[in-house]
Amino acid sequence: MNSITRYLVFIFCLFISLEGHMQSYSLLIKGGHVIDPKNNIDKKMDVAIADGKIALVADNIDERLAASVIHAEGLYITPGLIDMHSHHFFGTLPDRYLCNGLEALPPDGFTFRSGVTTVVDAGSSGWKSFNLFKEQTIQNSKTRVLAFLNIVGEGMRGGPYEQNLNDMDSKMTALVVQQNPELVGIKVAHYSGGEWDPVDRAVGAGKIANVPVMIDFGEHQPPFSLEELLLKRLRPGDIFTHTFANVSGRMSVVDKQDQVYPFVWTAQKRGIIFDLGHGGGSFSFPQAIPAIKAGFFPNTISTDLHTGSMNAGMKDMANVMSKLINLGMSLQQVISCSTWIPAQTIKREQLGHLSVGAGADVAIFNLREGKFGFIDAAGYRMDGSEKLECEVTIRDGKVVYDLNGISRPAWNAK
Repeated sequence: MNSITRYLVFIFCLFISLEGHMQSYSLLIKGGHVIDPKNNIDKKMDVAIADGKIALVADNIDERLAASVIHAEGLYITPGLIDMHSHHFFGTLPDRYLCNGLEALPPDGFTFRSGVTTVVDAGSSGWKSFNLFKEQTIQNSKTRVLAFLNIVGEGMRGGPYEQNLNDMDSKMTALVVQQNPELVGIKVAHYSGGEWDPVDRAVGAGKIANVPVMIDFGEHQPPFSLEELLLKRLRPGDIFTHTFANVSGRMSVVDKQDQVYPFVWTAQKRGIIFDLGHGGGSFSFPQAIPAIKAGFFPNTISTDLHTGSMNAGMKDMANVMSKLINLGMSLQQVISCSTWIPAQTIKREQLGHLSVGAGADVAIFNLREGKFGFIDAAGYRMDGSEKLECEVTIRDGKVVYDLNGISRPAWNAK
């Protein structure tokens, strides 16, 4: 083999090598500002994805190494959001409320468009109905669907079903949680009787299964002591949802002098998780504004998504997060409360971050500036100057939502 031939063989081999190397990544997100609370990243970086996982987060990754590139200049790149309180056991049966009923929602139509890649159904099913929920929704959704199991065996059917102490079984609830990895905790909601039994039985199930309990507290007349719930009945790591609600039958976290009750601060320091849980009736500006002004922030941000909240003040996860930004929380804090903190709370620490090797669940946001209005659960408006808008959502490395087509080639590109 002469020198010319050897040179040509060398060039050919180099070309083949480079061609293979150029396909190292299936997708590259370039030029955006990465906010990844777990890894303490808060700066402009590129994110590369391969085989459905995060392959590299670094400065200035070569575009030639990726099969597809999203240019994200001026945008924020975050882990896919975790909505820790929503309702997705949808069905067609009347008078079933959120358990195979008409008021729950199929997740895929309401998650990706706001950057959510994981939802945690908040007790729509109980141990008697979970298998149907799993077969009907969990196994047929592109969104990752996890769940809290209701202490009521029938689940969240509403009315007298949720008042039935005889259907609140700690052992059966814990057993079903232990048998199903999609279940991350126990839920108590809507009980109006004069006993602590639902809370105590849920905590009992949580101890057996080693999972947290989420409490939707209220509807008792006269109201039960919120201080006793937070400091005596719940454990560190348990979750108090609807933090900024102002509803009949429940003590609020802010008193009539706009001061956060001292026992509320104590409870948060003790390890109780305060979840936002906006919903259709559980987020009040007169509660949220003085609390956040005083530095009392929710640990986790969630929507309490269902038909009664989606078109009212709540709207979606991005809207709820935007409210908190305009109330005084930083963008970084809001992202943390919607990604890494909920992942830790539900003991799913493989989620909520952009570590190399993690599943490539990613959201890309535009933080718009302008004049915007935000509505609380009572129907009152607050004006704001910043609003999060989801541009792209990526689930398992695949683009599942793209508002403005920034992941797609132009129709006339050659």
